[in-house]
Amino acid sequence: MNALAHKRILLGVTGGVAAYKSAELVRRLREHEAEVRVVMTRSASLFIGPQTLEALSGERVYCELFDPASPSAMPHIDLARWCDAVLIAPASAHLLAKLAHGLADDLLSTLCLAATAPIVVAPAMNREMWLAPSTQVNRAILLERGVRFLGPGEGEQACGETGPGRMLEVPEVLEGLAAVFEPALLSGVRVLVTAGPTREAIDPVRFLGNRSSGKMGYALAEAMREMGASVLLISGPVHLPAPRGVERVMVESAADMAAAVTSRVVDCEIFVATAAVADYRCRAPAGHKIRRTGELLTLELEPTPDILATVAARPAAPFTVGFAAETEGIDGGLADLAGRKLVAKGIDMIVANHVGEPGQGFESDDNELLVSWHAGERLLPRAPKTRLARQLVPIIAERFRAKGQAQGPGPTSRA
Repeated sequence: MNALAHKRILLGVTGGVAAYKSAELVRRLREHEAEVRVVMTRSASLFIGPQTLEALSGERVYCELFDPASPSAMPHIDLARWCDAVLIAPASAHLLAKLAHGLADDLLSTLCLAATAPIVVAPAMNREMWLAPSTQVNRAILLERGVRFLGPGEGEQACGETGPGRMLEVPEVLEGLAAVFEPALLSGVRVLVTAGPTREAIDPVRFLGNRSSGKMGYALAEAMREMGASVLLISGPVHLPAPRGVERVMVESAADMAAAVTSRVVDCEIFVATAAVADYRCRAPAGHKIRRTGELLTLELEPTPDILATVAARPAAPFTVGFAAETEGIDGGLADLAGRKLVAKGIDMIVANHVGEPGQGFESDDNELLVSWHAGERLLPRAPKTRLARQLVPIIAERFRAKGQAQGPGPTSRA
């Protein structure tokens, strides 16, 4: 987190129950030697007092655009020019709408309009408000303009409902903010990421599939883009929006994914296979819906293409990272399984995760990763997948460059 040291952070706080996290955010920013100034909206002051944030930041808290007691006649201009980044946490739906449409009717929205520094938002709102078409349109507009979104996460909300819209926890917000200032570890590197499940047809209405949500692969694609890489994402069927700045190709079956990878992998320097590709498919899918008869039904299955091993065996193979979803945990042989797969596939790195643990792995926001390569390994403890992705990218970048230096000039050393 050294990237935050001596940085000037303008923290915007909007109204919502999640405003209580702002106090902890200020405290942690100060711990990382950042300078912090706080701007609050009027509704924010209904949830947390400015005196609390003033005591924690050691700076005057700004609340009004026209404040006779302000030391500056134009605080919106002075604050916009002072900061290295604007972080709005929590960011309400109303604030996102104002930023998207260039409205400036209070101090926070006005200084955002005047700011040339990066703007980072951590949304917090009811799940229906976050999923509302207007909010999603505003999000798309802001992403296109370069505003960085941290979350929201999913979970229990103050209203009693559960779903997307929950503000990320303070450590996640800090990591996302730090990424704004970190060097682009993969600047100019071409990366291909696969994500999500595949569907193997049984008949026109049924398929063999798995529980992969694609969240880990999408988070990794976004994190790699943040680190300067040019990212192509080949995705199985998922319900996730394409990460900003990432080219996405949607596929259905393992054969579709194999064809998409084969036609594009020649242009990449790093290949990361997070997709949960089906190992088997029906040898002869029915051409019509199979009717229920009450009798036993036998499906004849055949292996699908081994995309990961095929890529690793190419004459000029990219730096190749595989993922292994196992039901054995760290204490149940996960490391041994990962090591054997690393050798058998002929790949550079394997990332194993325990999907048998409740609340992590498939269909979950959290994961725990064991990262192994031929000379070592590292455990990334359980955390949100977005956070793990930002922890994993530097490891991949380090090993990618180490391999390039060992081999001399070639496909894996270009950056």
